[in-house]
Amino acid sequence: MFLGSYKYSIDAKGRISIPARMRKFVSSESNDTFVLTRGSSRCINIYPMDYWKELVTSKLDKLNTFDPKDAKFMRMFLQEAAEDRFDSQSRLLVPKKLIDFAEIEKEILILGMNKYIEVWNPQLYEEYLKDIEDSYEKIAKEVMDM
Repeated sequence: MFLGSYKYSIDAKGRISIPARMRKFVSSESNDTFVLTRGSSRCINIYPMDYWKELVTSKLDKLNTFDPKDAKFMRMFLQEAAEDRFDSQSRLLVPKKLIDFAEIEKEILILGMNKYIEVWNPQLYEEYLKDIEDSYEKIAKEVMDM
């Protein structure tokens, strides 16, 4: 389970380090392999390979590519997707197109999202938080109300 938020930086080659506190939750089934793709917000999603396979099977494989909306989503979600493995220093190489999409410069904010990780430009994340109209309490009640 990926938890917490961490400020790091991206190097000149586009590599990011995954925090040690997150690395310990990477399952052996993922074989230190990840899929990086655009998030639904202006961020990069990083999926361990085992969860990526689960996501593909449970969601993407069920989309109808003859439905224009489904096909458009798949194209947008997968066109910039890239697979990478940890290097010897537990870094991942982020494709330039994803860096540009998320407007990442030097600093990054790494967020644990339970089964996957998000990477944000810290300023864009602050703006995102400010734009949320509902309070945390209201969102929590609506989402977690059983």
